[in-house]
Amino acid sequence: MIVNRRRALSTFANGFGMLGLAGLLADEARAESLSPLGVKTPHYPAKAKRVIFLFMSGGPSHIDTFDPKPKVREFDRKPLPFEQPKLVRTRTGNLLASPFKFAKHGASGVEVSELFPNVAKHIDDICVVRSMHADNINHNGACLQMNTGEQAFSRPSLGSWLLYGLGTENQNLPGFVVISPAQPAQGAPLWSSSFLPATYQGTLVNDLKNPIANLNANGVSLEKQREQLDLLKKLNELHRDQTASDSALNARIASFELAFRMQKEAPEAFGIDSESAETKKLYGIGDQNTDIFGKQCLMARRLVERGVRCVQVYHTQTSKRSSCQLWDQHGGLKTELPANCLATDLPIAGLLHDLKSRGLLKDTLVVWGGEFGRTPTAEGDNGREHHPFGFTMWLAGGGIKGGQAHGATDDFGWHAAQDKVHVHDLHATILHLMGLNHEKLTFRYGGRDYRLTDVHGNVVKNLLA
Repeated sequence: MIVNRRRALSTFANGFGMLGLAGLLADEARAESLSPLGVKTPHYPAKAKRVIFLFMSGGPSHIDTFDPKPKVREFDRKPLPFEQPKLVRTRTGNLLASPFKFAKHGASGVEVSELFPNVAKHIDDICVVRSMHADNINHNGACLQMNTGEQAFSRPSLGSWLLYGLGTENQNLPGFVVISPAQPAQGAPLWSSSFLPATYQGTLVNDLKNPIANLNANGVSLEKQREQLDLLKKLNELHRDQTASDSALNARIASFELAFRMQKEAPEAFGIDSESAETKKLYGIGDQNTDIFGKQCLMARRLVERGVRCVQVYHTQTSKRSSCQLWDQHGGLKTELPANCLATDLPIAGLLHDLKSRGLLKDTLVVWGGEFGRTPTAEGDNGREHHPFGFTMWLAGGGIKGGQAHGATDDFGWHAAQDKVHVHDLHATILHLMGLNHEKLTFRYGGRDYRLTDVHGNVVKNLLA
């Protein structure tokens, strides 16, 4: 039989045991009165309070979007002038110049592809990181690394670490929300809390028309639900006290409470229909090309505006095609890539504009990117292969120094060559902007202290304002 600490101490007959019990019970009462999602003090003053991660599932091509390579155009259809690494999925062919034009934008003059004309208008608020690199060439491992820091094993996601370290400002909404109409192939592990307490996992929203389905499906009054919930909580806590600590059970108890509180606030928070026609147009809602991702981005703004700590927005679906990895252009580069950019360009620009006009961009960190880039060489006649050796992501708001391009790939866009930024460095920088020291944000599990960046990672100070 398992005897927990409270039961053991309660059986002690001597005064010392009961005195110790009184102190322990007082400590536990104080701890239990604090929600695990309550706001926590960061390690140092934060420049960002919340994160919106715009995840382009499949791996967007860097040399067709934010990393112009005139040398590739000069050597178009000619062999790469150096040997490809051994770690490649398939040996791709000759160099393939981008079919899309680049131009300088903003006061900063950062070059952006014609595929992102609306995002380009906000380039002075954006830091384009052209020297990203990762370790895995396949979607599963690369997506896991970008979202959790680990390529193969279950680890807590970025959003879960943020929730664990900082809590959330609104106790009536989930602190970590994932908006993804079609789940990426890797699914829930990308927003899992893994060995962190289960209450820190992401909440998936995949139905944009009915994001909080079955919140009160039985039509039971709030008063009756409160009575039922109180009884259920007592029964659950009684069971918990008879057994070893159970993170999943604690999270289940908390989820019932959250669901009850959400009934008043969640319908309003997710209610994008209440927005003005002007705001909907800003995000491209109502247009067949931009409607889906526009709704996702507007929902993200409404959530962070109401205190949600982290929102991940996965681009996995368009009105014309349903796919888990839309940006995976092994072929169709000249048609599918422009379609993806068309579906996301206006909504992302609308999000940046809306956040800035509401005074939210200064402390909301927006991150854009996928799990890796694409080869500067051709796969077939009109495609590009997976490419973790050098690719592009960008950040805006929340303490980021906008209007700059950080780092560079080589002349042919193959390797990250200057001021390289690994995925671990990106995670360390995001945590830093949120007021967290990535080396101190740890959780003991299986006899060792784990962290998002494992034993790696450095804050990229040149990205900071």
